[in-house]
Amino acid sequence: MQVPPIGFQDHFEVRAYEIDSRKRMTIPALARLMQEAAMQNVIRIKLSVWDLEPEHISWVLMRKQLRVHRMPGLGERILVTTYPAGFERLFTYRDYKVFSEEEELLAASSSTWLLMDTRSRSMAPIPERILELQKQIPPPEECLPRPGGRLPRFGEAHSTKNFEVNWHDLDFNEHLNNTLYIQWMLEPLPGPVLEDGCLRQLDINYRAECQWQDHVRAEVQRLEKEGHFLHRLVRAEDGKELAVARTEWE
Repeated sequence: MQVPPIGFQDHFEVRAYEIDSRKRMTIPALARLMQEAAMQNVIRIKLSVWDLEPEHISWVLMRKQLRVHRMPGLGERILVTTYPAGFERLFTYRDYKVFSEEEELLAASSSTWLLMDTRSRSMAPIPERILELQKQIPPPEECLPRPGGRLPRFGEAHSTKNFEVNWHDLDFNEHLNNTLYIQWMLEPLPGPVLEDGCLRQLDINYRAECQWQDHVRAEVQRLEKEGHFLHRLVRAEDGKELAVARTEWE
């Protein structure tokens, strides 16, 4: 896989702390590797949160769509690739692809981001110097389809689990790390799904920040189609919906 000059790629080996009982990498571990690759990418092109700090802006993930073909196993060497994939009004897009050593596509993810004003905690426009990177971004036909479409409205929760945001759950923006949104959403799934299921698709929409000492309720709704679920995180203090998601399992 040839990474665009504006992108980043690196090899990783699946560690013991990243696997489940079947010696396969977990979904949260895969999300964390993607996050790490994106961070290394923006550091190298000088668009990290620390580079943007003087402008009082920071990146915030809004939407992530993930398709999994096969989860790598313990000790397997994988290649994680990521690159900016375009701009649209206040939104930026980023793609991720994960390959085996034999160049088998293991997983692919498209994502939507925006810039947050760190003082007002509201959306901020994209600076012109960032928009100028458009000419270095791969053409649309070489990028993944952009996240889109509305997720179904969450109905009745069939299972729930409660969490409290601890200090070590926070990221550099001082809110709940986006990979923990995914981890917590998956926790209330039925035991057989967690033990024996294979995630094929995940679509998550991040809607609000979750901060230190917040109490959060993760809810799961079974859909009529076998292996299909809706998920959401709700802040217990005020009932605010923090994120919603849909997953498909085999």
